[in-house]
Amino acid sequence: MAAAASTAPTAGKLTIDLGTDTGPFHGGASGTLYGLYGEGVPSRNAVEGMYVRTVSTKAQDGTQHPGADALEILRPFVEAGGQDVYVYMTDIYRGFPYEWPGDTGAERLADFTARVRRQVDQVLTLGAYKSNVVYVPFNEPEGNMFGTGEWSYDQVSWRTDPARYFAAWRDLYRLIKELDPGARIAGPNTCLLYDEIRGFLEFAKAEDVLPDVITWHELSSPDEIRTSVAKYRALERELGIGPLPVNLNEYAHNYHLSVPGQMIQWIAAIEESKVDADMAYWNIDGNLNDSVVEANKGNGQWWLFNAYGQFTGNTVQVAAPHPNVQYTLQGVAALDRAKRQARLLLGGTDGSADVAFEHVDPEVFGTTVHARLLEIPWTGQVGASAQPLRLADHELPVVDGKVTLRLTDLDAMSAYQVILSPGRNGAVAPAPSVGWRRSYQAEDVAYIGDGHSLNGPEGSPSDVDKFAGSTGYHVGGLRTGSDGVLVFSVDVPRDGTYDVSVFANSYNLADAVREQGPTNVFLRVDGSHPQELRLPLGYKWAVWGHTDTQVELTAGAHTITLAAQDHDLGVTRGDAVIDRLDLALRDDQVTAPALYDAEFAVLGGGARVDYGRRGASGPGVVVLPRGGTATFWVHAAEDGEATVTVDRIGPGEGELTINGENVGMVGGENEGMVGGGDVRIVERSPVPLFLMAGVNKITVTGTSDQLVLDRLQVGASHGLLTTSTHPAEEGATTGTARVTSAHTFATGGKAVDGIGGGPANTLTLTVTAERAGRHALTIRYSNGEQAPATHYNPDPVCRHADIAVNGAVPRRVLFPTTFHFNNFHDLAVPVTLDQGTNTVTFTADELPDHDGHSRNQYGQRSAYAPVIDTVTVTPLA
Repeated sequence: MAAAASTAPTAGKLTIDLGTDTGPFHGGASGTLYGLYGEGVPSRNAVEGMYVRTVSTKAQDGTQHPGADALEILRPFVEAGGQDVYVYMTDIYRGFPYEWPGDTGAERLADFTARVRRQVDQVLTLGAYKSNVVYVPFNEPEGNMFGTGEWSYDQVSWRTDPARYFAAWRDLYRLIKELDPGARIAGPNTCLLYDEIRGFLEFAKAEDVLPDVITWHELSSPDEIRTSVAKYRALERELGIGPLPVNLNEYAHNYHLSVPGQMIQWIAAIEESKVDADMAYWNIDGNLNDSVVEANKGNGQWWLFNAYGQFTGNTVQVAAPHPNVQYTLQGVAALDRAKRQARLLLGGTDGSADVAFEHVDPEVFGTTVHARLLEIPWTGQVGASAQPLRLADHELPVVDGKVTLRLTDLDAMSAYQVILSPGRNGAVAPAPSVGWRRSYQAEDVAYIGDGHSLNGPEGSPSDVDKFAGSTGYHVGGLRTGSDGVLVFSVDVPRDGTYDVSVFANSYNLADAVREQGPTNVFLRVDGSHPQELRLPLGYKWAVWGHTDTQVELTAGAHTITLAAQDHDLGVTRGDAVIDRLDLALRDDQVTAPALYDAEFAVLGGGARVDYGRRGASGPGVVVLPRGGTATFWVHAAEDGEATVTVDRIGPGEGELTINGENVGMVGGENEGMVGGGDVRIVERSPVPLFLMAGVNKITVTGTSDQLVLDRLQVGASHGLLTTSTHPAEEGATTGTARVTSAHTFATGGKAVDGIGGGPANTLTLTVTAERAGRHALTIRYSNGEQAPATHYNPDPVCRHADIAVNGAVPRRVLFPTTFHFNNFHDLAVPVTLDQGTNTVTFTADELPDHDGHSRNQYGQRSAYAPVIDTVTVTPLA
């Protein structure tokens, strides 16, 4: 990747006109359909850091899918910064088309009307949170209740004869407004923006039942977003209504979701149209539409939305080389004049491209700009990602109001970010996040032995219902009974420790996978140094994650093999497909602490960026007044201890919080500035902290009149926080809870199962704390429960545990699926412990419906806690 003044031609040029303002940044693309399962799944960090504005979800106690109950997700969603919860009132029913009871259309509508009344009554108990609810009376009526199918009102599509649908809309609209006069109602929620919506709007205007929010689905392509929104706005003007808020509450396909280079094209179209939009729900709920891994880890798509949500100021005009054409280079940009920054997100092409910023205002940027380039790679649907890769920092002259960057070696599956800020402050460019890296496609390498299969094509522009992969092809053969070997020939530039990522998948319900869970394979380098790897499970075939390890390589050629048999370690059990193998050089610049510059953080409370301080790590610093904040979204590979160093210039003081927990102070009265003139020595405040695997929110808040913040450094740390691990089999069990050896991948081959099904079935562990205070319980668990599904969405169930410390009122914690009971994940839970001995008790019971009495009849609310392997106790700080 390069950035410099460009003279040679490229395949295309993206032009960002910083002088043409297109309106305040909206952030509407970060919506989700069925993306939240319940409190904690996904985690608050995952929701807040993705800047999710809107969520569409099922009616409380609906039987359409497990979890995602509107009233259960509402409060945690709003507290995480969310705005509106769109309640699909029809999802109170099972099936799709909806299986509403009754022998006639009138009977069916009467049943639905009674259920709508109950749903509104439930919302009326919410107090202030009621204002965050938007009612959606009908969903895709032309394919469901007012279509031609078996479960429709009278087998007549409303698009042919709208009388029944229009009357039902009018009556339910008036009922909802009568019960809840302040209600907001959304519709018509059709599959597309049909021409017949004109008639719907004319009827609704005449009857005074216009939706408060206009909704439809854009399961088409990004170019249709702009076209449809413009068409609708023209219709409003013709009919003399609005302009009304718009939510495109289902967008994008399997082929696009999880892929930053694809999703940036949708984001650009949605942001340009200044509407809200919710990503479509094709797979499992509770993972923000293939953005979140487990509960708290972001994949590449999550980090894309994290970058998008940090835009501030106003968006500006972006001209693409192929305007409004999908699968080409597209982008979205914003300029914040007060912060003196321009941010651009782009992607969608391989090869090279020019990025040209025009009308670069010298009063904002000066005569030289600092350009930071970052990459947000695709890491699979269920593959966690570290923070975006820092590719380069450059100081570039502004010539005739223009700055042009040449970007090379672009990957169409990646998104890229460019941040422009004033230059010429003496900033030293940090080294790239990663040195050398290469990818090796499984279909291009040799396969030895039996069982080989070349699979594909998978998702493509012509088959968007299938999943994306590196090339659309992958290799099978490493399975039970096979002697297959994949042989990767690699050539590396120098001696060192290399990161290896194997992009792979096993379908959790495949016959060969059911017995063991994760498929195990064996890696060797040049026939030596064997390692056993457990490959990722997914909810369907070709759902990609990655298994990571490290190898020592000398400069030159090597052979890396993945085999189904190893004479030292054993044989493969299961069935896996391999997409590719990635190698990255793990050298000094990678093992050094991760750097997070304050001038690129999220600022609040009067914090401001200052580009005039020489000696800072980047182009600027942040000046925090008393109460001012700088928030960093920080990645950790695993739960455990890390050192967070706050680099500041001068004697200012501040408070450090991580994931909402106050963990200490920054600075002190006895520390002063060193140096003369404009040069300041950076003072450092290292703090050992517990970081959760995945996404962490770290905030520095000024507690003095002025704290000059340079950056955060996050690095490895060991032994500063006293940690103890407690095997579940050493705890006390009651009732049906029991120690079992059925889960071979549990630590030591033993775990505790059967917790729950009533409060008499418990596990109690005794743990010790050196001092009283906040600690993390890292619970290693498995959960393979899955409810029967009615259609294409798999329906894994989150189990829960009621966790009581020292006999106090228990806290309910949700545990997302691990796709198999022999596949173990970690979940960190913060608790308060007393000094010395403490007891931690796990129980569970089936949760009732909102009324406190009725129960779900389809196995969608589990009565059990997960299988528990170990509990590790670590002080938060």
